[in-house]
Amino acid sequence: MNTATRQEHDLIGYRDVPADAYYGIQTLRAFENFTVSGVRLHQFSTFVRALATVKKAAAIANNKVDVLDERIKDAIVAACDDVIDNKYHDQFIVDMFQGGAGTSTNMNANEVIANRALEILGYQKGDYQHVHPNNNVNLSQSTNDVYPTAMKVALDDYCTRLLQKMKVLHDSFINKSIELADELKMGRTHLQDAVPMTAGQEFNAFATMIKKEMARIESSRVLFHEINMGGTAIGTGLNAPVGYSELCAQTLEELTGRPYYIAEDLIEATQDTSPYVALSGNLRLLAARLSKIANDLRLQTSGPRAGLAQYRLPEMQPGSSIMPGKVNPVIPEVVNQACFHVMGVDNAIAMASESGQLQLNVFEPVMAFNLFTGMSMLSNVCEVFATRCIDGLMMNNEACRVEVFNNIGLVTALNPHLGYESSSYVAKKAQETGGSVYDIVLGEKLMNKETLDFVLSPANMVYPKVKLMP
Repeated sequence: MNTATRQEHDLIGYRDVPADAYYGIQTLRAFENFTVSGVRLHQFSTFVRALATVKKAAAIANNKVDVLDERIKDAIVAACDDVIDNKYHDQFIVDMFQGGAGTSTNMNANEVIANRALEILGYQKGDYQHVHPNNNVNLSQSTNDVYPTAMKVALDDYCTRLLQKMKVLHDSFINKSIELADELKMGRTHLQDAVPMTAGQEFNAFATMIKKEMARIESSRVLFHEINMGGTAIGTGLNAPVGYSELCAQTLEELTGRPYYIAEDLIEATQDTSPYVALSGNLRLLAARLSKIANDLRLQTSGPRAGLAQYRLPEMQPGSSIMPGKVNPVIPEVVNQACFHVMGVDNAIAMASESGQLQLNVFEPVMAFNLFTGMSMLSNVCEVFATRCIDGLMMNNEACRVEVFNNIGLVTALNPHLGYESSSYVAKKAQETGGSVYDIVLGEKLMNKETLDFVLSPANMVYPKVKLMP
């Protein structure tokens, strides 16, 4: 075990830092101070890469406005490229929950990049007279423009992955709707029998729900392209050279392929967290939709003999430690739980946004943690829901057909032809006698068999049209 150290100092004093560490004294202090969630920066690699991308753009912009030496710029850029290439992520050790509005995250990045740049230039780690975390890596910057900009870059990446996984689930629902396009089943309202539909229509509706939420998530991404780089501490631009902001946005656009631009009002942008609230609201909508679909499937697969049993889910694992043969709907259940989490933390994000004071919102770290976690969960459950549940779902065709044609709700299809009073009479008699709607209509001579068969044909019952028989 290597116990060698190097000594570093900051305004608080001196500390020994592990000699082989790329992080420095400020990261070490934050590591000790913030033992809250146990979730470290390196567990969100997307965010770490985003921080390095922002630092790279800043170094290039600083060089172009002649405040950063070419040689130091090249070393910083190379160090950033290493981090973007998923190297040294284990050195990002600060807890995601932290005071200081993300200053510890920013300094963790500054120190790792500075020490890697020193190494590239042939110097020892901690030899900050050659490349300094604050003077060089953080040049023309503040945590208050770096952290939210990196957060937006990361959230754009999270949106990309989430949309890909939502598309997987959408396509799974579409494929199932095609597979079950002509299979009749009972629709229900208020948990009571309603009117017939096809399973294909049900799964197509699920696909439409996901498609609508994909459009909402996509609309959220536009909000992340406005950044406040160059606003520095509170948006006044103190210590940022003329032209730096625009060059930073331009460089970030070139590095990511996304249309970043500087906010018109940097003071407003520095304290604004509304894009995170908007995204969280859309994530809550998606979670509500997914949870509703999971609930529907859990209800309709209840049984296998004493429930609805309209569908059968793939058997994923034994369901009980005491009841042999029991299999539970574990995938819809885990979807529910992930959705509960996302809907719950939406409130935490709204509270964090509202609680921002004056020219800065210091609670962006909890917003970042909850958004990153929630989007990861939703991405994962979309894929799991599709591949381990929907793709292998089967319909209990015979049971559903018997349910349809023995169901009192069938009388609704007769209403345009018999009128409400006669239809009500048939429904009441079917309820009292246990007889089928079909047999009662024929027995009461309310319709002849040819007319009744036409009205109750699947094509006429499940599509929105009414054609009265002469």
